[in-house]
Amino acid sequence: MLIANARMYSATAQAATAWRALLEWVIERAGVDCQAIDYPPPKPMASLWARPDLGCAFICGYPYALASPKPTLLAAPVPSPQAYGGKPVYWSDLVVRADASWVKLDDVFGRRLAYTTEDSQSGYQAARALLAPYARAGRLFSATVGPLITPRGVAEAVIGGEADVGPLDSYAHDLIRAHEPGLAAKLRTIATTPPTPIPPLVAAPGIAMAEAGGRAALDPRRVAARWIRRSQARRLQRAARTRR
Repeated sequence: MLIANARMYSATAQAATAWRALLEWVIERAGVDCQAIDYPPPKPMASLWARPDLGCAFICGYPYALASPKPTLLAAPVPSPQAYGGKPVYWSDLVVRADASWVKLDDVFGRRLAYTTEDSQSGYQAARALLAPYARAGRLFSATVGPLITPRGVAEAVIGGEADVGPLDSYAHDLIRAHEPGLAAKLRTIATTPPTPIPPLVAAPGIAMAEAGGRAALDPRRVAARWIRRSQARRLQRAARTRR
């Protein structure tokens, strides 16, 4: 049996529920022997990516680029906000508290920088590349705060005052905006990194596309529409039961 997980973009409870429902729908549609599993933080993502029974999971671009042999590519999400231009890309938002006085990147030099893990593209490496030209004069920050494991960990550290600035995966940031606007409103973006390919869904190396669910490939708009209809039907059923 293969396993599937979407922890990387389970930025909120609502997003986690939605991703699991979508994975289970794809597994059912594909007719493969696969099970969606929980894999909560702080369990290391590297251990998940290394599993020989990995049927479907997001992988960060930096570890994917370093992996040998390469995992089997399955698909990549295309975020719906207009800023993505209908492309499977993302970037890192450098965020501070909404009530902080800093307005540009060099305002936060000498402060505390949060990060997720050193093998994260959006949570470490993208910010590292953006900041590198400024570091010629020496150390930029008074301290680094991490590893905080997840984008939400970075957001909470900045909001809670444990760190002053940190990189947020833009797609995770948008999921927080969509599902927890109150939390998102406590953050403000002062800089962004250049866009790069978004983390793809992959299977373990050597697993054939069909075995991992490739035969379920459909027009993504049809997949999304059908999943939305099913979700709406479930909500209506729950509402009907409540009224009884």
